[in-house]
Amino acid sequence: MPNSKKKTVNHNSGLSCPPPKGILIAIGGREQKGGNDGSPDEQEEFASDSILQRFVDELRGDGPVVVVPTASEEPVESGQDYVKVFTELGVKRVEVLDIRSRDEVDTEENMRLIDEAAGIMFTGGDQLRLTAIYGGTDLLKRIKERYTSSHFVIAGTSAGAAAMSTPMLYQGRNDAGYLKDEIHVTTGLQFLHDVAIDTHFVARGRIVRMAQVIATNPGCVGLGLEEDTAVVVTDGSELEVIGNGIIVVVDGRQCNGNTIHLVKPGEVFSVRDLHVHLLARGERYTLPIEAHLHR
Repeated sequence: MPNSKKKTVNHNSGLSCPPPKGILIAIGGREQKGGNDGSPDEQEEFASDSILQRFVDELRGDGPVVVVPTASEEPVESGQDYVKVFTELGVKRVEVLDIRSRDEVDTEENMRLIDEAAGIMFTGGDQLRLTAIYGGTDLLKRIKERYTSSHFVIAGTSAGAAAMSTPMLYQGRNDAGYLKDEIHVTTGLQFLHDVAIDTHFVARGRIVRMAQVIATNPGCVGLGLEEDTAVVVTDGSELEVIGNGIIVVVDGRQCNGNTIHLVKPGEVFSVRDLHVHLLARGERYTLPIEAHLHR
């Protein structure tokens, strides 16, 4: 008689890959930048405890740090701010990739700079500038390849952090979110899949708008980053909290009573049983996400 046992099919077979070898540092904005002001004791405390010092500490090799101020409305000033602080933190070579349109992205010079770099820093501003200019480019693919296959450090603050994830929240007032369609979401730079990052999270009261993002896709995990606070992501999913505030994890995988699909645009929605974690410096958390093939 034929074997009546059903075979178990692994639908994810061939769709996953080893975790990335690089490191992500997503910063909630307004991180301490230190500088030469203040007493020597204050400067020493900044150097030992700051988020940007952690970024520098994670670098390997003698390649440059590449600053990308594309998101900023004042890219020259923003780029030079980070040149100054990284130089003060001991980085020997800091380059600014001042790209303002898609036709400036995929040059041999830019590709070579990414190949040489030890790490890259995306500044704050408007995350939609980052996705609209870099999305689908060879340069972004090269950055992902470096992150996937080597000890390459990618940091972003404010908009630069929000753009790291997919889905990416790009529009919505601080006091918005409880009405359907008040929040706009698109595809981010895709360094983290199935994770939504929002920044300035406590200072600007953004928990409700994150709840709508998760209600529309409960398979995602929300990361709300407070100012001067960051997560260091290793192996693609292991988080360590650093900085002086908290991060808020919003997990909707077990939610119920979700009415976002039932109400009309402009109406209030409900969602129950969101799991929320408040994590301070030194706490660790494993993102409940699966590895994805490099895209």
